[in-house]
Amino acid sequence: MIASQVPRLHVAPRASRTYGDLASDLASDYGLTPDPWQQLILDDWLADVGGKWASLTCGLSVPRQNGKNALLEVRELFGMVGRGEKILHTAHEVKTARKAFKRLQHFFGAKPEDPGAKYPELNALVAEVRNVNGQEAVILKNGGSVEVVARSKNSGRGFTVDVLVMDEAQELSDDDLEALMPTTSSAPLGNPQWIFTGTPPGPRVNGEVFTRTRIEALSGKAKRLAWHEWSCEGDVDLDSPAAWHQANPALGSRLQLEVIEGERARFSDDGFARERLGMWAGAASRSVIDGETWRDVADEASLAVDRLALAVDVDPDRTVASVSLAGQREDGEWHIELDEQRNGVGWLPSYLEVRCQRNDIRAVVIDGASPAASIIDELRQRGIKVTTTGARDMAAACGTFYDGVMEGWLHHIDQPQLNAANSSARKRPLGDAWAWNRKNASSDITPLVSCTLALWGAQSSTVKKPQKRSSGRKAVVM
Repeated sequence: MIASQVPRLHVAPRASRTYGDLASDLASDYGLTPDPWQQLILDDWLADVGGKWASLTCGLSVPRQNGKNALLEVRELFGMVGRGEKILHTAHEVKTARKAFKRLQHFFGAKPEDPGAKYPELNALVAEVRNVNGQEAVILKNGGSVEVVARSKNSGRGFTVDVLVMDEAQELSDDDLEALMPTTSSAPLGNPQWIFTGTPPGPRVNGEVFTRTRIEALSGKAKRLAWHEWSCEGDVDLDSPAAWHQANPALGSRLQLEVIEGERARFSDDGFARERLGMWAGAASRSVIDGETWRDVADEASLAVDRLALAVDVDPDRTVASVSLAGQREDGEWHIELDEQRNGVGWLPSYLEVRCQRNDIRAVVIDGASPAASIIDELRQRGIKVTTTGARDMAAACGTFYDGVMEGWLHHIDQPQLNAANSSARKRPLGDAWAWNRKNASSDITPLVSCTLALWGAQSSTVKKPQKRSSGRKAVVM
């Protein structure tokens, strides 16, 4: 088996260029060659748009001993040497911070004239190396530096940096973050970046910041956020080597199979799922539709060609709205996709009007008891007839959606926002049936709710035709 070099969850802004290759070339010259999975992350972290990092916030969740620290070394080496960045590397424990410093000191610790100097050209760049416990730092003549501290409520005072690294992020508290974040407010190069790396928080650690970062990344709302996660999902066989290889990109190289076998024998099931399979608490056991089944019905080439319906859902805070499309495919099976998602609700009426004018839409569906119901009057004023649903319709829609996925006749196109919504959505009782529960969801589920209603609208015989389609338009929503 080959360890997966591609994260199970991958979110990153689009960018036209990256310095990832330069960073790996520099590190490779000094014996630190990134693995393919590390290179993928570097390419995203160091992607540039208009002279700014495409990702202000970077998050990485990967099980221990896979090479996270080596990845941070490459990022820090490139930042301080290649760009003159000032970097603050923080960790939860003193011993972890000290270890990170020792790894960097390996490159810069000797004087260039020393006979034993391994990297004299790097040593020649050094202005100062501080090796005092609690004040470790490598400072270069070009202005670049890496300072290493253990986190505390006051650990950020006195620092002004370009890059803030928060290792062991599963232990990062709000107090710690609020002490550290101002260090980048006046980033010397005017191009700050925050990097969070760690493992899924356990039941006794302070993981709210790392968890919140993950939720934001998977919600699809964040504009400048990258997230990479190696993990398993759903009803996983904890004894399966295939699962071990999926969640551990360095398995077979720096991480050995025998070590994982020993961990499996000694860890609790929950501990092994979290520490070695990268599984976030509760994400697997409470999902209505398990991850494996959801992936089985993914089809990036899926396309609806008939019985097209649109549906709208708005989150309770009215901060984000989703429009989804459903319809029947040429093979007779059914298709769903997130058609559009934007902040706020003001864009919805005009967007739906154009969609109905240009496409042969059989229904525009809105749950009459949802926050989206507020746009119904304006749609009617624009001449668009809306099909509203009640509790009975919603229960039927959720049941049909669930059956379609479990029986394999309903397909999606593997969109991150919809995947995240399915992973976090839970049930709420609705009479003798159930519906999607917003209150207990860990991320935005408007893509899932709108897809559920769109499928109902595509299949129902009681919907209202929104309006006549303008002539000369395409009949399929792309």
